Amino acid sequence: MTDTAHIDFGDPRGLADLGTYLARASRANPDGAVRLQVLGDLLVTTVAVIEGTGLLGEGTVLGMRVVTIAPSASVDTTVSIASVNDRLARDGNTAALSVPPTTVRAPWSGLTPPRDGWEPVGQLDGQVIESIALQGISQVAEGTPANAGGHAVDSLRRRTWGAMSDTVPPIAAGLAFGAHVLGFTAAGEGASIAAHGRWTRLSTSRGHVLVR
Repeated sequence: MTDTAHIDFGDPRGLADLGTYLARASRANPDGAVRLQVLGDLLVTTVAVIEGTGLLGEGTVLGMRVVTIAPSASVDTTVSIASVNDRLARDGNTAALSVPPTTVRAPWSGLTPPRDGWEPVGQLDGQVIESIALQGISQVAEGTPANAGGHAVDSLRRRTWGAMSDTVPPIAAGLAFGAHVLGFTAAGEGASIAAHGRWTRLSTSRGHVLVR
């Protein structure tokens, strides 16, 4: 990756939307990374809302947006969100993002969700998803004493966000949390739920959240 690689959104608003998306992702994962993939005239932007554990990345919750861009050379790189934010601030009102040259290692970036073969399993209203997320946030906050160690907090979060909802279809609470944090839900707008092997995907018009 060279410092000359650029992703052309064709409109400054595209960069602004990317900045908003990454700002939201940073709330859940302040030191997080972002995977940028250019596939012809599509940009796939993936972040980890919750980083999983083990070799299989159990409990990983990914946020993903796919937007149309001006066709450009293929890009597939994982960089820190902070470095992209620096570029966004520097590039100002331009329509192109200059891709940071320094990559980072993020275990989740090797988890590539399938592109096709998803089986629809139902829909949930945005307000229902928000409710699941807010309930989980409250459980984590109430169950975390001021002197709790990092291991205890991580264990509580894994249990909370791995728990299945009592909705139809049921979803892992982490999916709802990801949709809430990234601003993918809206009252009155349904979210479609699909499954593929170990993966479950929640999709709205604003983006996708995937859990493994």
